[in-house]
Amino acid sequence: MRLSREDQSPVQEVRSADDGQFSFANVAPGPFQLTITSVGFATQGSDGILRPGESYTVPQIAMALATAVTEVRVVPTRIEVAEDQIKAQEKQRVLGVVPNFYVSYDHHAVALSAKQKFELAWKTTVDPVSFGVTGAIAGIQQAQNDFSGYGQGAQGYGKRYGASYANFIASTYIGGAILPSLLKQDPRYFYKGSGSKRSRMLYAIANSVICKGDNGHWQANYSNIVGSLAAGGISNLYYPADSREGAELTFENGLIGIGESAAVNLLQEFVIRKLTRNVPAQEPAKP
Repeated sequence: MRLSREDQSPVQEVRSADDGQFSFANVAPGPFQLTITSVGFATQGSDGILRPGESYTVPQIAMALATAVTEVRVVPTRIEVAEDQIKAQEKQRVLGVVPNFYVSYDHHAVALSAKQKFELAWKTTVDPVSFGVTGAIAGIQQAQNDFSGYGQGAQGYGKRYGASYANFIASTYIGGAILPSLLKQDPRYFYKGSGSKRSRMLYAIANSVICKGDNGHWQANYSNIVGSLAAGGISNLYYPADSREGAELTFENGLIGIGESAAVNLLQEFVIRKLTRNVPAQEPAKP
């Protein structure tokens, strides 16, 4: 306990007994102030006026437990950051309609987990626009009588639609989810957007055979290369016998697939971004 006076008299201190009782002797008359402190409790105060010859009894004082204010900073995990970035990507649509999910305009984007790679593939394959594009492809094939073994009419169209959608699913899941998860590679195209046109063209073309690994380093894009070959091989299971591809044609189509990836990357680098809505405001990748 501490007793202090407004008249600059010496401050007196005393410890309370085990029962909490305390007393000050030879206190000069006049105003006084008591300060009561105890470890683990909030400081309490009491004041009064001592008259000459008076024995002053301090009213009962209840000590409250001290409360400590602790600042807690919640740091999001890598998976949580990646999830937020994926949600932003899933809003990217060319002309506000066509999905443009597999492009990252943030060169600091966090690597995706295996689960997130499969989620991105799922969102792409079940998007309504994907069904519409598949229907258009099947219609063109029927008009040109491609895969003639399927025949014509509604039945032939249904078979062509099923085969086209199966191709889409196989290539998306194998090249965009299964192999990237096993090989720890990122299936997205990372928009460059800076440097000379020549450097951007070379970057876009190179990204058909290289990709960013989950460790942040560039490496051979085995996911895309092997994925193209695997999807072509699987298609032999459901195409008409006279339209099935041999090993030589499968490899040839794999090379064509790589060329198509390069062409799409060029469009991404110079055209599609201008037509894509809801692009995050991120600085372009450095050379």
